Amino acid sequence: MRHRIVTLLLTASVMVTAGCGFHLRGKTNVPDELQTIVLDSGDPYGPLTRDIRTQLRLSNVTIVDDPTGERKDIPSLRIGPETSGQSTASVFQDGKTAEYQMQMSVSATVLMPGKDIYPINAIVFRSFFDNPLTALAKDNEQEIIREEMRQQIAQQLIRKLLSVHASELRKADEVDGKVEVITTGSSASKSSDAMTPSSSVTTPVSTAPASTSAQ
Repeated sequence: MRHRIVTLLLTASVMVTAGCGFHLRGKTNVPDELQTIVLDSGDPYGPLTRDIRTQLRLSNVTIVDDPTGERKDIPSLRIGPETSGQSTASVFQDGKTAEYQMQMSVSATVLMPGKDIYPINAIVFRSFFDNPLTALAKDNEQEIIREEMRQQIAQQLIRKLLSVHASELRKADEVDGKVEVITTGSSASKSSDAMTPSSSVTTPVSTAPASTSAQ
């Protein structure tokens, strides 16, 4: 009986945790060339920047402060402004909104030293039920949901660093492939020249019969 009660309590707690949108924040294996990075944000002390800093540190990334923008030897992660909005997802019978779909998105760029600029972005959607009878609780719930969405966006942006690493590897392979083709073509040209016999002038041989002496 006790075992059954404990099982029911654990099940209920898992359902409540899943329903409130709570997610464990995991560690992302950031590539070596991005293990030290400059974090550039127009709102360095805002909630989104704080969440991104937290996710970078959880992934063992060293954050370098560069307020003057003079560091050109390490990658830079530039965070754009946060964009949010909501739209009606469902309505009550009287036509009033019953459920909203909340949206939050952020665009960022990764600047690799001496290389290219890679745009990355993250977008999150959440549903929110509007209860007109609990206005104060509704505002508090919305703020909690927004903070959870910022945390999810921060996780997405850190994971997108893996796509930057993959793009760098793909470009390096393309450069190596072009060099290999050029080298191979030069060698083939040299080999073809070596196999072609040198031109020589041949003296025509007369096939006319020799003249006989007069009898």
